[in-house]
Amino acid sequence: MKFTTSDHVQLAYSDEGTGQPVVLIGGIGSYQGIWLPTQQYLVAQGYRVVTMDARNQGLSQRTIKGRRISRHAMDLAELLAALDLQNVIGIGNSMGASTLFAYASLFGKGRFKSFVDVDQSPKMIADRSWSFGFKNLTWDNFPAALKLPMGPATATPVTDEVRQAVQQARANHPYNPEQNYPCLVDHAFQDWRDVLLRLQIPLLVVAGDQSPYFDPHFASATTQLAPLGESAVVQHAGHIVMAEQPARFNAILSSFLAK
Repeated sequence: MKFTTSDHVQLAYSDEGTGQPVVLIGGIGSYQGIWLPTQQYLVAQGYRVVTMDARNQGLSQRTIKGRRISRHAMDLAELLAALDLQNVIGIGNSMGASTLFAYASLFGKGRFKSFVDVDQSPKMIADRSWSFGFKNLTWDNFPAALKLPMGPATATPVTDEVRQAVQQARANHPYNPEQNYPCLVDHAFQDWRDVLLRLQIPLLVVAGDQSPYFDPHFASATTQLAPLGESAVVQHAGHIVMAEQPARFNAILSSFLAK
């Protein structure tokens, strides 16, 4: 399905199931297929599950407009309004979690009931105030280090179903990292710690113990900022926790949602 934003960009999304709404948001360069195990599990549990591709990635329109996290947050707000969703559970992997934090910075809790952050530190540039940045990114090498290859995101293989879905979508709708580089720079520049300090909805942070991007200790440090925060570290998982260890991730998610 397609949705047109207020600045006339077409975004791709899916909408399955009925009941409590959940929105799934992937990271930079991601495709909706990465969420298949989570989506299938939640629909089977009686949730209404919406997945969306950010502008410039997945099946959404490629454009030079809005290559910043604040616009991604506005896209999310507009889609939720168009679907008239309330009390939404927001689950974001990587930059998808930052999109949720950007939404909270603009609208407070808005239409959301809770957030789930999957392997995304609230601050990606390490400095004296925060040691849990992205790889070795510091103010000394920002943003030049973001031009370097990121390397594999996973520590263990995803399922064949996920791999095939993502490969097919990528073949039909290639991602252009050079075109979307301004978005990566904007994403990495942000510091969401002040947003988390005043976040008035539950926050679950899930880290992969073998994430190639973030020290998993960021999860507990992050939840110490949030008034209603809790964290979990998934063994034998990299950055794409929900696709690498879907059974464990779904169990952690189910426990969080039941509270």
